[in-house]
Amino acid sequence: MKFDRNTIIGFSLLAVLFIAFFYISNKNQQAALRDKQHKDSIELAQKTKADSLDALKNPVDTASLRRQQAIADSIGRLNKAGIFSAAAGGEQADSLFPVSNDLFTVTFTTKGAQPRSVELKHFKDKDSGNVKLAASTFNQIAYKINTAPGQSASTADLYFAAPRVESKPDGSQVVSFDLIGGDTTSKIAYITHQYTIRKDDYMIDFNVIMQSPSTLLENGDLNLTWKYAAAQQESSLSFEKENTQIGYVENGEFDYHTIGRRSDLKFDDGPVHWLGIRQRFFNTFLIAKDNFTSGTMEWTVPPDASKTVVEATSLMKLKVPAANQANIAMQLFYGPSDFKMLQKYDIKLSKMVNLGQGMYAFVRPLNRYIVLPVWDGIKSFVGSFGMVIALLTLFIRLLISPLSYKSYLSGAKMKALRPEIAKLREKTGGDQQQMGIEQMKLFKEAGVSPFGGCVPALLQIPIFFALYSFFNSSVDLRGADFLWSQDLSAFDAPIRFGVNIPLLGDHLSLFTITAVLTSLLISIYSMSMAADQSNPLMKWMPYIFPVFLLFIFNRLPSALTWYYTVSNLITLALQFVIQNYIIDHNKILAKIDENRKKPKTKSKWQERLEAMQEQQKKIKEMQDKNKKR
Repeated sequence: MKFDRNTIIGFSLLAVLFIAFFYISNKNQQAALRDKQHKDSIELAQKTKADSLDALKNPVDTASLRRQQAIADSIGRLNKAGIFSAAAGGEQADSLFPVSNDLFTVTFTTKGAQPRSVELKHFKDKDSGNVKLAASTFNQIAYKINTAPGQSASTADLYFAAPRVESKPDGSQVVSFDLIGGDTTSKIAYITHQYTIRKDDYMIDFNVIMQSPSTLLENGDLNLTWKYAAAQQESSLSFEKENTQIGYVENGEFDYHTIGRRSDLKFDDGPVHWLGIRQRFFNTFLIAKDNFTSGTMEWTVPPDASKTVVEATSLMKLKVPAANQANIAMQLFYGPSDFKMLQKYDIKLSKMVNLGQGMYAFVRPLNRYIVLPVWDGIKSFVGSFGMVIALLTLFIRLLISPLSYKSYLSGAKMKALRPEIAKLREKTGGDQQQMGIEQMKLFKEAGVSPFGGCVPALLQIPIFFALYSFFNSSVDLRGADFLWSQDLSAFDAPIRFGVNIPLLGDHLSLFTITAVLTSLLISIYSMSMAADQSNPLMKWMPYIFPVFLLFIFNRLPSALTWYYTVSNLITLALQFVIQNYIIDHNKILAKIDENRKKPKTKSKWQERLEAMQEQQKKIKEMQDKNKKR
């Protein structure tokens, strides 16, 4: 890339966009997260203080109090359970039943007949164990049912019978939990929770089969409570929070919200097909096949010490048909954020994968139709993801090579005009306005476009944002090692400071250093080819940009900084080869002389520009005369 004036302007715009993008995004999200954590800490402190004061005012025998409380709770549960009093406790209470397929092991509990945890077999957590989703006591899938006149209970507090497991010919397994009710003589399975786990699928079918739903449900509505806590899975909790989102499809349209920017949702604009949480590389979805009619969702961002990314509570309403028996069909998804896999469900789940969102949605087609297919093609025969990134970079540079060649050719033409530009500067005596007019005339005579070097620089903007989104969301990179980087989805940090340095952090990324140094080499080489080297600001601007990269890139995934390093090395190689072996500088000079001999026609834009410049020149001359008087 040739750093003439307009190329530098292009790169300056690029630098401003980079800085604005990272600064505003990080500032807003981190401020919102700090706000939430501060409020949560205050509430916790106030509650702890109140409990402590109560304990001091009312000292009692702790053991006795616990026994009395346990008896009261037991009586309360029995009263609430009504016809399901046998399910309020017993020998089968809180029994666990693991069921596995090729991808995960889901452990069910008889308390509430719901998943207790989901362990993904092919993904490791930050402590080298298997990734576990929905594994905390906060998680819950439940709804209220009528148990007696004036009494109701949550299914989360009732104990279902031990499951019946049926294996199907296609390799799937059907796990059924019955909620038994009735008097001592007749026992009836009023509710069955049925889960279907297929052989090679992260999606779980969840059916609630209900007898006499009109008596069990208030107004024929199933009011479902879904609580989900996303535990930390990545090494950088703050970066994981910044890339965690709530997503949903309401009234047929997908939408999403980053957790740090708001804390609640109200669904009242139309039916809701699904809602879910994406914590960068892993998704959890709750899907209603016949849609939720309405609902709300609230979430909090716990303090970092809890190692929890977000805790979300959804209250969703489902209309149940009046019939002797109802089958309420839902689905649960616990798995990776893989675009192609989610796309096969054809219900817009793949929209949760960040291939370009918000104001950067314009790069999503670039990722979906170019980057992703090329990526999949290369990784099918290359084992190292570091080399996949290098080959992807080479492909992208070859794709834009015609524009790059035009840029280098424009730079060579500008360099050829350097002696004449120097003469013009002496002739105008430092008058920048007159210098600009004369330069434009010179460029027109020589047939040189001063904007020729801007296009490739500006083209880097959508490419960078596309790959920023892609590398941040590609689950392929999670845990992939290359050279000194142990995880290409996170920053490489072989150098740790032990303290947090403002703007830089507590580490130094070596791939960031290679990106900065190669950018600096491009700047040095390109400035030596520039047409006009007399402007001090333009002279130093290309050297400032690589310094900005040090602070911008240091916390980004090493996949992105490795890409930038490879891209810079390719740029240097192309510049050297094209300038020394492809571009014929003698032919360029001959072409410039030939252009000068051709009759010149002016466009209306050029006429207006020259007229404006002449007018400004006359105004300046008048001002100079007035000063002399």
